[in-house]
Amino acid sequence: MAISSTFQQAIRSKDFVLTAQLRLVEDTGRRGVIEQAERLSAVVDAITVPANPHGTVHMAGLAAASLLLANDIDPVLHVASRDRNRIAIRSELLGAVAIGVTSLVLQRGDRLSGRSGAQLKKRKKVGSVKLLRVAKRLSDFQKQNKEPELYLGTLANVLKPAPDRGPEVLVAKADAGARFVLTKACLDMDKLRQYIAALVAARITHRCRIIVSVPVPHTAEAARLLNENMRHEAIPAGIVKRLAEASSPEQSGAEIAAEFLRELPDVPGVSGANLIATGDVETIPAVIGAAELRQVSS
Repeated sequence: MAISSTFQQAIRSKDFVLTAQLRLVEDTGRRGVIEQAERLSAVVDAITVPANPHGTVHMAGLAAASLLLANDIDPVLHVASRDRNRIAIRSELLGAVAIGVTSLVLQRGDRLSGRSGAQLKKRKKVGSVKLLRVAKRLSDFQKQNKEPELYLGTLANVLKPAPDRGPEVLVAKADAGARFVLTKACLDMDKLRQYIAALVAARITHRCRIIVSVPVPHTAEAARLLNENMRHEAIPAGIVKRLAEASSPEQSGAEIAAEFLRELPDVPGVSGANLIATGDVETIPAVIGAAELRQVSS
């Protein structure tokens, strides 16, 4: 059964789309997914389903996506090649199509760190460009059979432009089939503006919609851990200090995210935001309301 509204429809019809990421941990079960989804779906256009970020263990993405679809919510499913062979990857893509997923983020997967990295044997990764090509062939097959095409996306780090770090990688991903770019978490507006300006200059934004991931840190330690896992400063030191000195870090984190989110629609080349809570996802509707981007009921 087709769902009533999809991420594809939103990104084609709205000037600025909003998505939110499920917070999946090892003990998140069916009820937890549904409760999160019901609260988030009231204020966003779609819900992103992560693929074991930073090596965390959680419910399989296909299972979470299936629960969302059963509740008339469109999932944007992340598929990572880390620790998997081509057979497993293609099987997941076929499974995603079978249950009705139409939007995918194809990625190599985060580097493993800490205990997760120590426990898992390294496997040669299938690169994100190759992964996109596999998904594009599946999408073309869907189209030939009059089935919904897949809306394919990729991940990107928000980094300051440099002579040895141009947009060639994203050009290759667009050539392989990517139609939107989901950035990794960022709360550095100066860095983001420089990065997006470089994508605009390279005409990447003419080929792909850019969705910026906005973290909602609930503690200074969560912000530090995010920076550590990403191997660069996604959250500036000044923001980490502000969280550390706040009497209510969770409230301060929500205010910081709202300030950043409020400014995003005015950044040329940005088509939307994906909110990621490091704590309770209940903070996400509050952030959206405080940013005055959607009406949020209490």
